[in-house]
Amino acid sequence: MKAVVFDQFGGPLSVTDVPDPSPAPHGVVVAVDATGVCRSDWHGWQGHDPDVRLPHVPGHELSGTVVAVGADVRRWRPGDVVTTPFVTACGTCPECATGNQQVCREQTQPGFTGWGSFAEYVALDHADVNLVRVTGDPVGAAALGCRVATAFRAVTDVARVRAGEFVAVHGCGGVGLSAVAIAVAAGARVIATDPSADARPLAIAFGAEHVLDPADSDTLVELTDGGAHVSLDAVGHPAACEASIRCLRRRGRHVQVGLLPPAAGRPVVPMDRVIAYELQVLGSHGMAAHDYPRLLNLALPLDRLVTRELPLSAGPSALREVGVTPGITVLRPARRGAQASPASGRPAEGRGSGV
Repeated sequence: MKAVVFDQFGGPLSVTDVPDPSPAPHGVVVAVDATGVCRSDWHGWQGHDPDVRLPHVPGHELSGTVVAVGADVRRWRPGDVVTTPFVTACGTCPECATGNQQVCREQTQPGFTGWGSFAEYVALDHADVNLVRVTGDPVGAAALGCRVATAFRAVTDVARVRAGEFVAVHGCGGVGLSAVAIAVAAGARVIATDPSADARPLAIAFGAEHVLDPADSDTLVELTDGGAHVSLDAVGHPAACEASIRCLRRRGRHVQVGLLPPAAGRPVVPMDRVIAYELQVLGSHGMAAHDYPRLLNLALPLDRLVTRELPLSAGPSALREVGVTPGITVLRPARRGAQASPASGRPAEGRGSGV
């Protein structure tokens, strides 16, 4: 199969032929219809993730068609159209037993612990626990695997945003724009920040009342009548993390959504403010597959989140340019003729099309 591959961290990226994957007994192989280009993939390429081993194929935000099924899989067949959380959980550890598969202690992650979805095919583990059936547009469905689902749980379950609250969103990339839309749908009043003048109009289009340059922190506090009830660092930057905490009103809730790899520097957490204001500092890490029906029932403008669709051949340049183009960039791998399973040669059946 064709895949985007790198052999050294921060080094050259190429599209080349690599062996087709085979399913584990508990897993499946999915023919990739669409895969998002996420900042987390960039972190993996840069060597910021300790689980990545070289050579490597990135990609973790995907939708596609099941083409091969492991012997122990019971719920899925070739032809099923699916997405998956970026955490593929084991289903049996203590965290999974309580429904918290997003923090599974035995988790694997396509594009990090194993080869990912910047490819024609990707292998996914523990399919009965992790796959989510989708219908409709495969491009919109790809965003559900990471950025939209991550924002949904961060806003609704971790921050517990309520109607009428002020919500600050720091960063207007894919996660940030999703958080804006979800918070607006919950009845919140959203103020967003982003240093890119090109990204700010998208946040307004998704319902933010105001979008500011991050330097205008005093203005944010004024616009929220003394500070936000909830603030999210959706970009993963030390300055954004600190700004998110400092813009909160008393008893506010900060949610850290964006990754903060040590290579980017450690954020300053103003613990004096946390104590004096009785702030909550919370983390959010994706969403379990069993929670997806709530997200799928929420009418979100997924088509407007995706601002670029590119062929797999553009994957190297898209990964190098993460953060340059507003919105979500999606790769569309070219698909082989009859969609034969790489494991069995059986043709896939029952093609559907995304969310």
